[in-house]
Amino acid sequence: MLFSHYDRYQYVRSPLVEVICQLRFPAILSIGAKAPVDFQEAIRQEFPRFNKAQERPAPRMTLVDGAPKLVQPEPITNYNFISEDGLWKLNLTQNFIALSTLRYQRWEDFAQRLDRPLAQFIQIYHPTFFERVGLRYVNAFSRRALGLEGTPWSDLIQPAFLGVMAEPDVDESKIGKCSLEVNMSLEENRQMKVHAGPGLLGGAKKDPEVKFILDGDFSVTGNTAPDQVASGLEDLHYHAVRLFRGALTSELHTAMGAQPLV
Repeated sequence: MLFSHYDRYQYVRSPLVEVICQLRFPAILSIGAKAPVDFQEAIRQEFPRFNKAQERPAPRMTLVDGAPKLVQPEPITNYNFISEDGLWKLNLTQNFIALSTLRYQRWEDFAQRLDRPLAQFIQIYHPTFFERVGLRYVNAFSRRALGLEGTPWSDLIQPAFLGVMAEPDVDESKIGKCSLEVNMSLEENRQMKVHAGPGLLGGAKKDPEVKFILDGDFSVTGNTAPDQVASGLEDLHYHAVRLFRGALTSELHTAMGAQPLV
């Protein structure tokens, strides 16, 4: 069930592809106007690699002298601070700060890795509030990696996430596309967006195996004070655990090498 309480587990064969935490705030123009030298110096030990990119937002329609006109916004500088091993990345623009990782092990480790750069950001740039606090988990379940080739998804994923593939008389090999898309309000300004279904990673250029993708994006909308971010993220993580565990059958849970977290 989606909203049941689940004990936390760590998985020997984790399906996680990437975990991303993004905090959006009203534009701070000084971030784009000059290089974030003080911020880099404060986090350089953890994120020694640096590069930047100019990102051009999508054009938007506006009225000019009463007539509609397509306007191209000014490019935005995205500063990237990357760990020595390349598995952790911190992004900073005039509108958001984000931490992402390709090597997630447990929530406490991720939260600790976020704590210092976020504290330094707040100290240096003094955001009044955050407009959106988001936490996203991208999972890709590989039957080949789990030794489950030939096992139908209906034995591994709960029916609510499968659509017609949950029906016993449906041959999944004949399905070209079957996915679940959910936008859902939770309690206290929490939101959940979910994509679930078979898919290919990277356009199948490196890996042709069809995996089951479970992509959960959880967020707090409205204005969140800086000192309320940590508790908001803890709550989003709790929802992420419930979504993940609620999608698994006991067979898949066991096959991934579930180990209780204490």
